[in-house]
Amino acid sequence: MPSKIIKGDRVIVLNGKDKGKTGEVTQIFTKSNRALVTGINMSIRHIKQSEKNPGGRIPKESQIHLSNLSLIDPKSNNATKVGFKVVDGKKVRFAKKSGELING
Repeated sequence: MPSKIIKGDRVIVLNGKDKGKTGEVTQIFTKSNRALVTGINMSIRHIKQSEKNPGGRIPKESQIHLSNLSLIDPKSNNATKVGFKVVDGKKVRFAKKSGELING
């Protein structure tokens, strides 16, 4: 089954500590239904000092479940559901609120 959210999509967070924030999907983990989104679900990683890095507390993005994300409608900049339809023999995604094609 094709994924409704793919790498490069602009998404908005629906639940959790970052509710309402937006970002771009950088990586999708299909087996666990999770994604990495820029600037969302940040956690602190403690790194020991070495020759290559100064060490300390480094902020890092953590995975977030796909059910907590929604695609941003390209027309209205609000959260929207994603549907699929066939256009010219190709299966494409579209925003259900505006009917606008997404990357197609």
